[in-house]
Amino acid sequence: MTVRPITIVGHRALSQRTRPIREVTDELRTLVADMFETNDAASGAGLAAPQVGARRRLFIYSCEDADGTLQRGVVLNPVLQRFGGIALDEETLEGCLSVPGEGFPTARHRGARVTGTDLEGAEVIVEDEGGVLSRALQHEVDHLDGSLFLDRLTPARRREALDAVKNRGWRTRRTLAWDPSAMDAADV
Repeated sequence: MTVRPITIVGHRALSQRTRPIREVTDELRTLVADMFETNDAASGAGLAAPQVGARRRLFIYSCEDADGTLQRGVVLNPVLQRFGGIALDEETLEGCLSVPGEGFPTARHRGARVTGTDLEGAEVIVEDEGGVLSRALQHEVDHLDGSLFLDRLTPARRREALDAVKNRGWRTRRTLAWDPSAMDAADV
């Protein structure tokens, strides 16, 4: 397993829709294993394939549900259903490994359900209401659809976020990625 560089805001992989997975190959299994390793190194709640430069329709998650139980898994070709009211909790900051070191209140549905398959082709159903997992499911599917959480911010917060990204120097970096094995997201 390898820790892969994580693409950051401005990288074109983050603004493109992903391609469905038609076959599970050894290469895909390696990608998933590397994504878990990368997510763990970055202390993330989840990671979508575009965040490591792959235009594949899959994500991994590793975070607590509403009951405080750690949930960990992979979903290939996920289909998202949102439920519950949309909430904007000013106290809950949503972050993203592709916007390292920043977090902003982000409106999300209270609940989410994702269906798809795992690496063995078995049906996967992941559901949560009110936990970090619910937010992560919505966040990761957004990545697969070519969207960042920044796109869900109010105009004023979006400007604040983009200014913060600019102030961190992302627009002047040679590569639009960071290595979680070499540094912490807060230090990037």
